[in-house]
Amino acid sequence: MRTILITGPGGSGRTTIAAATALAAAREGTRTLLLSADRTDTPGAALGSATGPAPREAAANLTTWRPDAAARFREDLTAFQTRAANVLDLLGAARLDAEEVTPLPGAEELSFLRALRDAALCERYDLLVVDLPPLPQALALLALAEELRRYLRRLFPPERQAARALRPVLGRLAGVPMPADWLYETAARWDVELAAVEAVLTDRNTAVRLVAEPGPAGADAVPAARLGLALRGLRTEALIANRTLPEATPDSWFSSLLAQQRKTLADWQQQPYDVHPVPHLGRDPRGADDLAALAVPAVNPAPAPVEWPVADRIAEDGVLVWHIPLPGAIRDELDLIRRGDELVITVGSFRRIVALPSALRRCTVAGAGLCEGELRVRFAPDPDLWPTGGR
Repeated sequence: MRTILITGPGGSGRTTIAAATALAAAREGTRTLLLSADRTDTPGAALGSATGPAPREAAANLTTWRPDAAARFREDLTAFQTRAANVLDLLGAARLDAEEVTPLPGAEELSFLRALRDAALCERYDLLVVDLPPLPQALALLALAEELRRYLRRLFPPERQAARALRPVLGRLAGVPMPADWLYETAARWDVELAAVEAVLTDRNTAVRLVAEPGPAGADAVPAARLGLALRGLRTEALIANRTLPEATPDSWFSSLLAQQRKTLADWQQQPYDVHPVPHLGRDPRGADDLAALAVPAVNPAPAPVEWPVADRIAEDGVLVWHIPLPGAIRDELDLIRRGDELVITVGSFRRIVALPSALRRCTVAGAGLCEGELRVRFAPDPDLWPTGGR
């Protein structure tokens, strides 16, 4: 399945573009699911067909789904209370009824990620179009699965589960039930679910479309968004320049706005973006005919995957070089820290902790440089860890 993640600055029309992209693919015969994180039914207004908490058909080959985060959170909490019944009874805790539960901060994001996973694993569709929240909420959402998995591995290391046989003995000695079993089982289940989400986001068939209006606000937002996406290993497939104005006479009242758009478009087209202008219809697009008039580009059936290759330069320079694409990164805003088998990368306002490839774990950092939008980290083999005469 191809997955297209669509986001952009608030007010850029990203939901309308997501709906137009999904509808265009469906009209070409592609079985398409439009998954939206919007709290209100903006995609339904654009399509002329309501969306809701259950998948529903909006047109031939097109299904829409706008998950209900509150309902899913209630279901999850009810199931958790059932699994933790012994501990809750031991503590004398009063259980919460489903009717009194409201989503906690972060619950909506987790619920949407699980819906994304379920949609991507469904075999009914060939294309998944995901209407993400606006930037920067979308970037935080895309980072959530990886970061939570890292926290779980630190709090509940898998190797500690080797001592599971001792827990019943400890429980009898202490005279109270030990919560470790269900705690580790819950952590393991969460890890599996988050790993599935992470697999969808890092799949070679997943790409991002940025939506922005050509103008000062869009010009500021697009480079930062592309850099944040690149740090997460996500490829920007296309930049949709939404609501571009038609050519106007010099005395037109919007000639200055048109000049702003021309300048921004010219700047974008000088960058390594696949830029697609989408016309302003003079109204908010409503219904299939309006969405078709936007003429959004077709989804690329053969995407180019993002790669962070390790180049073997030992024979020439005595090092391995890790190539990390960071388009638009500024040297003064870049910081690297090696922590054990991880590399902490900070660039501007973005930060990611990535696990080192296995070969680099047996090396020491020998330096780094930023060249043509690519971070190149040099690693020298550690003689104490590197096998003599080979790797």
